[in-house]
Amino acid sequence: MESRKPKVILLVAGEGKRLRPYTLDRPKCMVEIDGISLIDRQLSVLESEGLSDIVMIGGYKAEMLKGKNAKLKLNPRYYETNMVWTLFSAEEELAGDIIVSYGDIVYSREILQELLKSTADIAVIVDKEWEEYWRSRDENLLDDAETLKLKADGTISEIGQKPKSLNEIEGQYIGLMKFSAKGISQIKKVFYTAVGNGELFGNPVEESYMTDLLQSAITSGIRVTSVPIYDKWIEIDTIRDLKSGVASKRLEKITL
Repeated sequence: MESRKPKVILLVAGEGKRLRPYTLDRPKCMVEIDGISLIDRQLSVLESEGLSDIVMIGGYKAEMLKGKNAKLKLNPRYYETNMVWTLFSAEEELAGDIIVSYGDIVYSREILQELLKSTADIAVIVDKEWEEYWRSRDENLLDDAETLKLKADGTISEIGQKPKSLNEIEGQYIGLMKFSAKGISQIKKVFYTAVGNGELFGNPVEESYMTDLLQSAITSGIRVTSVPIYDKWIEIDTIRDLKSGVASKRLEKITL
């Protein structure tokens, strides 16, 4: 019997301030590239692999997300919180096997297949060929890149910190990951420990990033496993991303 497909949670609450004026009238995930929105592109890829149990957690202009082929939940504090808080705004959905994705990325079906194949309790997509793409997005390579260090067995030892040199970057986190039921249980414990302590890896819990949650899990001894990929994805975070033409060229490699 075929195993049950994982649920998908899309984090789409953001205002996309660095994409203004394109986000003045819509959520960041609804910004269009080559005539198709980021969210519609991602939904098409998910549906190509038969993933139909999809939850969007919206915030900014979330009413515009109604009518998509997905359940819509809300982070009412989207304007003052970050990714982790958005995820736990729909905690009732955090059960069983779950894929979590940012809403400002598009990735190929092949990348999704690699993630689905992983048997790790916490599996994180890592782009090993990140450098050329990052150089096209920002002349100062280390400004927007984050540390990512791997052990010999492919587990992640460090993620999401400010790098001092390229040697601290063995790949880039793209905002796409999968949790088993056990993995979900593990990150819930990390989250609620942080709530009790008032901080998550040095940041206020409400303002923390997903990489803070992952790094806290790693620090507490939980295995976080990399799933290496090579190209075939984009992120639209700035007007430069949208206008440079690099994203359009990379989209040509993302075929359904």
